[in-house]
Amino acid sequence: MTVTTPKGFTASGIAAGIKASGRADLAVVQNTGPHFAAAGLFTRNRVHAAPVKWSRQAVSDGQLAAVVLNSGGANACTGADGFADAARMAAATAGHLRLPADDVAVCSTGLIGIRLPMDTVLEGIETACAGLTDDGGAAAATAIMTTDSVPKTAVREQDGWSIGGMAKGAGMLAPGLATMLVVITTDADITAEQCDAALRDACRVSFDRADSDGCMSTNDTVLLLASGASAVAPGTDAFTDALTELCHDLAGQLIADAEGASHEIAIEVVGALYEEDAELVGREIARSNLFKCAIFGNDPNWGRVLSAIGVTDADFDPDMIDVSFNGVQVCRGGQIGEDRSLVDLTGRHVHVLVDLHAGEHTATILTNDLTYEYVKENAEYSS
Repeated sequence: MTVTTPKGFTASGIAAGIKASGRADLAVVQNTGPHFAAAGLFTRNRVHAAPVKWSRQAVSDGQLAAVVLNSGGANACTGADGFADAARMAAATAGHLRLPADDVAVCSTGLIGIRLPMDTVLEGIETACAGLTDDGGAAAATAIMTTDSVPKTAVREQDGWSIGGMAKGAGMLAPGLATMLVVITTDADITAEQCDAALRDACRVSFDRADSDGCMSTNDTVLLLASGASAVAPGTDAFTDALTELCHDLAGQLIADAEGASHEIAIEVVGALYEEDAELVGREIARSNLFKCAIFGNDPNWGRVLSAIGVTDADFDPDMIDVSFNGVQVCRGGQIGEDRSLVDLTGRHVHVLVDLHAGEHTATILTNDLTYEYVKENAEYSS
């Protein structure tokens, strides 16, 4: 159940030889139509990779017919030669699939500052294009992994139409899309304008609220391709809701697989005067190393939550804040609440609820405690 679940899509994933480990490292996803509407969102990092530059141009007309993706090399900070390599990847894919090159997006992930082995890449593209199938989504999801321990896929099936997605990302998870490559497909009959609006809304409350280590990548890319093959045209709200659910699912999988994390933490901020305030407060808590150390030590240290909130310029009264860990309100009205020994943080999932009592707006930030205890000799560093 992945990017080839919706009608009108094929995919493949192969070991082209880009990675020294010999693991799968190149994928292709093709939209076979009848329509080719698309939208994309990219890293806000001013230092961004050649594939990001190429794909921004490719999707600017609201149309894509294919995506070629590689792991094992980010093709970032490689100058004009790197951009030429990204263009060659698009042209090669387009040539094998008989498409215009500017209808092919390119995504890369891996080490920054290293040129891709283009002879190997181009041979791999030929093989991957020849091997496209309507059940190749799982192989594609595996081929884009770097330090990921598991492939990440999700599907939402609706009345006569569906959405499928795959993602990679296990480090440099921070807003500006988290560090990731994401390809989302749908057989809904929607326009490029609908794709763009829905993708922006969905990413705003999902990927943009996933924050593991506060580091923003150079290669972040989220692409949405719509084939229209179901011949069903859902309402904009219905499509956006389903897309948002799928993006939340994938964002949660990214956080769950972050390198070395022993806890997955959902920081829910309620009672904010503005949504921006709720997000600001949640993000400040998520980026507090002291807070994360407390969670790793199974300590519901609500003082570290309040101290993080206090450095923001959100509207709140310090004497009104409530904080709960896994349902136990350890801070009430900015003071001592329930006995903190009642809180159990030994499980992997942690829910921190902060009530500012300033308004009605909410936001949830996903993060983790990042202990970095993964086996380094098995890691292939992500972009």
